[in-house]
Amino acid sequence: MTTLVFGHKSPDTDSTGSPIIWAWYLNEIKGQSAKPVLLGEPNTEAAFVLKRWNLDKPEIVSEVAADTPVVIVDTNNPAELPTGINDCDITAIIDHHKLVGGLETKGPIDIRIEPLACTATIMWKMIGKDMAQMPKDVKGAMLSCILSDTLEFRSPTTTQEDKAIAYDLAKDLDVDISAYAAEMFEAKSDVSAFSDAELLRMDSKEYEVDGKQFRVSVLETTAPQILIDRKDSLMASMPGVAAEDGADQVLLFVIDILNEEATLLVPNDLVKTVAEKSFDATVKGDTVVLPGIMSRKKQIIPNLKV
Repeated sequence: MTTLVFGHKSPDTDSTGSPIIWAWYLNEIKGQSAKPVLLGEPNTEAAFVLKRWNLDKPEIVSEVAADTPVVIVDTNNPAELPTGINDCDITAIIDHHKLVGGLETKGPIDIRIEPLACTATIMWKMIGKDMAQMPKDVKGAMLSCILSDTLEFRSPTTTQEDKAIAYDLAKDLDVDISAYAAEMFEAKSDVSAFSDAELLRMDSKEYEVDGKQFRVSVLETTAPQILIDRKDSLMASMPGVAAEDGADQVLLFVIDILNEEATLLVPNDLVKTVAEKSFDATVKGDTVVLPGIMSRKKQIIPNLKV
């Protein structure tokens, strides 16, 4: 039976590229039938990466049949996975996020979780000498994942391992890191075709804080003003998105990649309280700038208070 490899819902570059990387490894090195799939449309940066490296877009699935063998990458959170994930035959988890709990397996499995910025970095380490057999298009996906998750090494989640592996891949591929990252971020910043609801869900994770259910959304961009100019309609869309998704509130952080800061939209008193208690911020309007805030995983989620 073919093993499905997938990451989280609302796939970003890492959750698009890492399934491709690991499915290649299982197929070509381990001799196991494997197929990368996505749990939604890839974001604009991930779509750019697929086109840039001439990679086929993996099939998009919303459900996975019971007993299907699966490898979960770039998440271990059941809320970010298909309903009924525990009915699947989970054979491995490869991730770089905190352990959430709630997944059940049918037997002992391989689990690799490391405090690195990117799942693809962990995969590079796991694949080891077999990297020599990896084709350039898959290496291109691997480099793209690392540059995306580290925001070209600006993110505080970046480790020396992430950086060294990215430089190794870039040298092998004859890619200028700064120039290529700029292309990726330009693609990520082009959100003109998306509705407000789509933007609020584009790069979003569900978290509970002191009994409140939040959809914590980030939009990483080199052109933050385009999103700030849409703040009124984005905030007007938040109650509907929250209600549909079973959340109490949507939190939207616009991450300015170049200036290394975040702007949090503040539609109501609940978000104002979150901003003040979580980030020691002074809120005077419907937005608040948070200097140095770049990472949801390391700087936003661990600090959330209500």
